[in-house]
Amino acid sequence: MTKYVFTTGGVVSSIGKGIVSASLGMLLESRGLRIAMMKMDPYINVDPGTMNPYEHGEVFVTDDGAETDLDLGHYERFTSAKLSQKSNATSGAVYNTVIQKERRGEFLGKTVQVIPHITDEIKSRIRSLTAEEDPVDVAIIEIGGTVGDIESQPFLEALRQFRLDVGPQNCCFVHVTLVPYIEAAGELKTKPTQHSVRALRDIGLQPDIIVCRTGKQRLAKEQRQKIALFCNVVNDAIINAEDISPLYAIPLNFKRQGLDDIALRILGISAQESDVSEWTAMVDRMQAATKTVRIAAVGKYIDHDDAYKSINEAFVHAGIHNDCKVEQVWVDSEKLEKMEDVSEALQEFDGILVGPGFGARGGEGKIAAVRYARENKVPYFGICLGMQIAVIELARHKAGLKDAASTEFVPDTPQPVISLLSEQRGVQDMGGTMRLGQYRCDLQPNTRAHAAYGTDMIYERHRHRYEFNNEYLDLLLKAGMIVSGTHSKGDHDLVEIMELEDHPWFCAGQFHPEFKSKPLHPQPLFRDFVGAALDYSEKRD
Repeated sequence: MTKYVFTTGGVVSSIGKGIVSASLGMLLESRGLRIAMMKMDPYINVDPGTMNPYEHGEVFVTDDGAETDLDLGHYERFTSAKLSQKSNATSGAVYNTVIQKERRGEFLGKTVQVIPHITDEIKSRIRSLTAEEDPVDVAIIEIGGTVGDIESQPFLEALRQFRLDVGPQNCCFVHVTLVPYIEAAGELKTKPTQHSVRALRDIGLQPDIIVCRTGKQRLAKEQRQKIALFCNVVNDAIINAEDISPLYAIPLNFKRQGLDDIALRILGISAQESDVSEWTAMVDRMQAATKTVRIAAVGKYIDHDDAYKSINEAFVHAGIHNDCKVEQVWVDSEKLEKMEDVSEALQEFDGILVGPGFGARGGEGKIAAVRYARENKVPYFGICLGMQIAVIELARHKAGLKDAASTEFVPDTPQPVISLLSEQRGVQDMGGTMRLGQYRCDLQPNTRAHAAYGTDMIYERHRHRYEFNNEYLDLLLKAGMIVSGTHSKGDHDLVEIMELEDHPWFCAGQFHPEFKSKPLHPQPLFRDFVGAALDYSEKRD
């Protein structure tokens, strides 16, 4: 039967549970095991789709259109686990399902309570993750938040029950906790970890493995023994998780400490020896890079490191392939709006990206960035809104449509080159109603896009409400636009990728290519964009 690993966190949030879970998944796959992964978030939102990036970071999107926590991006980048709607659950989604059942009378008039109804629904979602004809060997489930949070208690109680349901021998509990370094005392302090584990044990859960976040320090042998003694965990199951760069070296650090061996021992699984040679070679190649390209990434959520997490990582992957480091600098589009000459802010860069976003704020700054890239032959890459902005810029400054805009920005614009998707008209609810998930895109030969992918047909993930307005297609084609990718909707084709004539590298897609990029398999458009930026850099040097 499927075995289960549950990852919990203590002391502080953002402790790195997602990276720990993804790293363990990668190590288990390296030993020939099939895994499934899931994130359970205690917040009341049904999903993160309506949350501001400053509040939550980016929204990751799966093939089947789930708007999920950004940790699922880590899962996909580190492993080959198939993620879906089943892979992310929130308190809001759980309570919503239970309330709908109550409204339908499915509880036969009983009082609906946290125990057993909410906890049963949580357990049901864990079971559905592994309910396949060909079950996985190990399911890794991460619980968001920290032990002690009020909103986390139903999830932790559900885990206590689930352990009894499937048998303790089929569960492994990994607790990720902070071991802070106190400068004045000159030592790492284990007491917060002890208290965190005590809180977990008060709920009825005993961790089998403790992963200790220690900053730049490493636990001494005596400190590991102290944590093991006070937390009732064997010595070798105290794993040190000091800060490591690059990110993709973290699984190798855990491998050296035997994290996968310990987990398999607890779960009673025999598996082949791991092969991490390809991953190790990737990390070595990344660290050996000597060349650097500088990319101006123009956006408006630049004050939150996780707002564009998948884009940041996709650039890392593209740099590995091109044997270079990508110095990605986020440029505030609102500041560009206030500049008379944006070259002052952009001329030092080897490539320009305009990323996804919503709303009119910062839009004119993004248009100015695209114009600079087009006129100065700087490699340009547009993602989602970045494609729409490129269309608006071309329409205004090459096609003579001086009032060209998106109806998202200017609802009554006389020249709506970007307009609301037909299926979005009349939609009132904000959550889960965009064009979401994977769609087919047919590529045209002899284009940048076709050269990048090397195939006639691709599937990429979307998250948007607005589209290119085909009423302006002929006019923009005459202005130099190339439509290199389309999606057929039956009555018309959606423009999915646009390029420009007479430009060294200008490509923009309506989809989010960053979601499918992995360190061992960089996304083709990111890969070629960084390659073009590297060529641009070398030529002007």
